[in-house]
Amino acid sequence: MSTPQNDMQQKALDLGLSMDEFARIVQVLGRQPNYTELSMYSVMWSEHCSYKNSISELKKLPRSGKRLLVSAGEENAGLVDIGNGMAVAFKLESHNHPSAVEPYQGAATGVGGIMRDIFTMGARPVAALNSLRFGDPRQPRTQYLLKGVVRGIADYGNSFGVPTVAGEVYFDECYAENPLINVMAVGVVKHADIATGKAIGEGNIVMIVGSSTGRDGIHGATFASENISEESEQRRPSVQVGDPFTEKLLLEASLEAIRAGLVVGIQDMGAAGITCSTSEMSARGRSGMVIHLDKVPLREKDMSDFEIMLSESQERMLMVVQPKDQEAVKEIFEKWDLHCQPIGIVTSDPGLVVRRNDRIVANIPAESLVLGGGAPVYHRESRRPAYLDQLHQVDLNSLPQPEDLNDVLLKLLGSVNICSRQWIVEQYDTMVRTNTVSFDTSDAAVIRLKGTDRALAVKTDCNPRYVYLNPYKGAQIAVAESARNVVCTGATPIAITNCLNFGNPYNPEVFWQFKESVRGIADACRAFDTPVTGGNVSFYNENPEGPIYPTPVIGMLGEIQQIRHVTTAGFKNPGDGIILLGETKGHIGGSEYLKLMHGLVAGDAPDIDLQKERGLHAACLEMIRRGIVNSCHDLSEGGLSVALAECAAFSGYMNNPLGAHMDIELGERADFSLFGEDQSRIILTAAAINVIEIEKVARKFQVPCKVIGEVRRKTFSIGSVVRLNVDELTKSFYGSFPVSG
Repeated sequence: MSTPQNDMQQKALDLGLSMDEFARIVQVLGRQPNYTELSMYSVMWSEHCSYKNSISELKKLPRSGKRLLVSAGEENAGLVDIGNGMAVAFKLESHNHPSAVEPYQGAATGVGGIMRDIFTMGARPVAALNSLRFGDPRQPRTQYLLKGVVRGIADYGNSFGVPTVAGEVYFDECYAENPLINVMAVGVVKHADIATGKAIGEGNIVMIVGSSTGRDGIHGATFASENISEESEQRRPSVQVGDPFTEKLLLEASLEAIRAGLVVGIQDMGAAGITCSTSEMSARGRSGMVIHLDKVPLREKDMSDFEIMLSESQERMLMVVQPKDQEAVKEIFEKWDLHCQPIGIVTSDPGLVVRRNDRIVANIPAESLVLGGGAPVYHRESRRPAYLDQLHQVDLNSLPQPEDLNDVLLKLLGSVNICSRQWIVEQYDTMVRTNTVSFDTSDAAVIRLKGTDRALAVKTDCNPRYVYLNPYKGAQIAVAESARNVVCTGATPIAITNCLNFGNPYNPEVFWQFKESVRGIADACRAFDTPVTGGNVSFYNENPEGPIYPTPVIGMLGEIQQIRHVTTAGFKNPGDGIILLGETKGHIGGSEYLKLMHGLVAGDAPDIDLQKERGLHAACLEMIRRGIVNSCHDLSEGGLSVALAECAAFSGYMNNPLGAHMDIELGERADFSLFGEDQSRIILTAAAINVIEIEKVARKFQVPCKVIGEVRRKTFSIGSVVRLNVDELTKSFYGSFPVSG
């Protein structure tokens, strides 16, 4: 016979909780939870909110530094000091599962959520970036997802008024049913205007501001903590609906209240809605709250207690203000035509008490709900995947050598992972706010700090094939390449955020990939002195065919002290010398060449020496700051030949681009030398008069340096093995992307 205890245990299982977790809840409360309380625990203890399967590893990342104003995870976003009383808030998060079932709203609300994380810090957003992964773009399903995601990002960002300035798009069959939509935002704030997400001050007023609350997004955090399946289409109600115009009003009203000194604490209502914001703000402030659900502005009738507490309706904030400032705050939000409703008070008792119509519907210790408090922490089993030995032992030297290297280069330039995705870029407003200095012909986007001669460089990066073949080295390379990208613009790398996308953590092989990736990120960040300011873990990225490639996306922030140092990748002048920094050994494991021309993802990831990489960065930055470099470009997918061809394509963007002639010694495998993806390499161009100075700087930092060619007009040649008209290169690079309209 069913008992109330058994019924509640079954409900706990239905909500994604384990029996051990249910027992833990009973122990914390000293009684059996009611359904609203159980629902609150289910979302707050989901992987999406609690990081219960990842936090033990994340603590191994370097999470503090002299520039960091808050430690990782303490606030809504990372905060980095950039001097002169200014700071940068930035963060990277995922919206993968919602975008898989409703690509437009999933991507749009991902943009809205990350923007709110930035302006709750008191920072005005100045740039958006994205990192996207899809299946084969020639397939109708992928085109549907890609077009919906791009339109969602564009419509929200463009309407909100923040430029989308950088990003990456990567295609592989493993992402066919589980795309990755990672969105990054960057904001700037004066130290005096920094806001926190703490609820402090007994008797202070708790207010909900912004939009009214509906049923959209309920259990969205739980949905993000389970595998994609055939039933996922039925979870469309768990996908939120965004309104960028309301968000713009919310931005202006929130910043006005913060700058007027009227805000004690503020937090976005993202995952888990009111439950998350009330519990996290209380826990940070070592306080509690009494909340009245009958005072929450609703847009739907007959909403239950748990629906109100778990709704993920967009464009809402929770704000704490002093009683004396309540009317002034209401006046500001009413001026911007937004709700501003007192719904409770801060208490000195650590409990979160939720009332409705004079009855208590939930009474929970706030800290028991949150990450770093009472949420469970697990140490999952890990096991090195068996596939690695098999893939590492593939004899790549036995592969046939191509007869026509011209044809190979053109095919690589036309690869969906290398060619220009100009169609995507054209959907975004890249110049709104007029601070964008460079974005599409440089290795990272550059944003001017208005009113100064300084700038920020920002980039997202990850090669998932490398991580699949060697999670430790692949993750190091993701950090190194994102750092190298900002260095090539003239910026010093100063900090990272990350979004760690993996499969099911209960699979020991997946968890081993995760652990090794975190170890790689940690070692690289220590080597480059780029602490981790925070980020996001997205597990359960699987479909019926299996997990995605492990994809730890890195968002890198760099600082440019003088805007005149901004450097782009395109060739500048005929006659300039072309200089290669770094060594070419011809490593093709995990390369685009190997996949495109031979249909293989095999071998090991390229080797990387982090100290040599750091020396490369230092040498390159000194050269740029001396004013002796005309262009600068990192070598990545496609290797040396593709990087040189990109420099040619970027030089004119379909309008009289420059070519080059290279005199390079090629080994027995010319294809490996030309298309191998050895790390720690940069292509520079410089006037002939400056080449000697460049060589001196390279020797100072013990960086290999060699003049390999000269910028010319019209033709592009490498020794006797590659000879093409530059127009052929640009046509392949700019005209191959298979999605349009």
